Amino acid sequence: MSNVTISSVNLTKKDPNPLNLTEGAIEKVGALISAEGVDEVLALRVSVKPGGCSGFNYDMFFDSEFADDDVVREFSGVKVVVDASSAELLNGSTLDFADGLQGAGFHITNPNATRTCGCGNSFS
Repeated sequence: MSNVTISSVNLTKKDPNPLNLTEGAIEKVGALISAEGVDEVLALRVSVKPGGCSGFNYDMFFDSEFADDDVVREFSGVKVVVDASSAELLNGSTLDFADGLQGAGFHITNPNATRTCGCGNSFS
């Protein structure tokens, strides 16, 4: 799967590229947002929280509220929001979605992770 060209960018020099989405992730997130059936604009919020066996966990959920220092990006009509502190830890990461025999789900490839746990849900 390939990365998508970004149509709109709101980034700082400190956090030039927090997260890219593959075509598969864009399609799945778009479908999930559509299934919510709400009138408000929803974005996928991706954040990093302390915890897990390796030190940090990824957190993803739909959000309609944005802070002034959030990094907001749009991929083929799908908005993605990353808070400023998470953007630094995610810088250059890719979110992918796979639906195959090995199971379906989202996966983040983070070039900043020096260690990940066996389950793939936490990193340091």
